[in-house]
Amino acid sequence: MSLDPLHLGRKVAKRGGRVAQGFAQFLLRGKTADLAVGVVIGAAIGGLVTSFVGQVLTPLVGALFGSTTPFANRVLHLRGEDIHYGDFLNSLISFMLVCAVVYFAIIVPMNKATTNAYFAAPPDPAMRKCPECQSDIPKTARRCMFCTQPVEPEGVVPP
Repeated sequence: MSLDPLHLGRKVAKRGGRVAQGFAQFLLRGKTADLAVGVVIGAAIGGLVTSFVGQVLTPLVGALFGSTTPFANRVLHLRGEDIHYGDFLNSLISFMLVCAVVYFAIIVPMNKATTNAYFAAPPDPAMRKCPECQSDIPKTARRCMFCTQPVEPEGVVPP
């Protein structure tokens, strides 16, 4: 029994077409594209914040304290060992700024949007407000159960 390379190639191409079609369907689903956009934008914001901290913010902090050494090159010498704390502080400041951007640009607006009146439960159609005390009472009530004020029932045809 010999293997025909052309037959094997056609078989792989046919199966590969189905795999490629399934992969394309996976990529074109909404959530996958949204996630990809979020990752790309997140990486861009991270790079921007890191550049801002390393090139603008920490040199300003160093200038305020009268230092001539770049902040990233700051080293603490301890018993013959070098501790590069400048790079760590740059990374820490970058992390804190990215967290602040995510919180104020994503979390706060999402919390505001989800607690908006748009998401509030609709009022009960069988209830109405009492004209005297503004309590919720049934539409068919003839007297308010809270203030005992007589009210005309709504939606009831008089006999």
